[in-house]
Amino acid sequence: MFEAVKKILVEEMQVKAEDVTPNAELINDLGINSLELADLILMCEEKFGIEIKDDDIHKFITVGDVVNYLVEQGVNEQ
Repeated sequence: MFEAVKKILVEEMQVKAEDVTPNAELINDLGINSLELADLILMCEEKFGIEIKDDDIHKFITVGDVVNYLVEQGVNEQ
């Protein structure tokens, strides 16, 4: 699942691959702003066929948070 999220960050959001680690903070380390975070959420929803609740978005501090959330939702890598 980490590799799938990393692929979105690198290919769609122009984040450097070497910067993407499970502990990398989306905003502080990867430079993603709030609009880009919304785009990331939409891309994850489309790619994995799920709906991410607005209340859950504040949980996404690190790349690992996104990965763990998707795993908890029962998402399978595609």
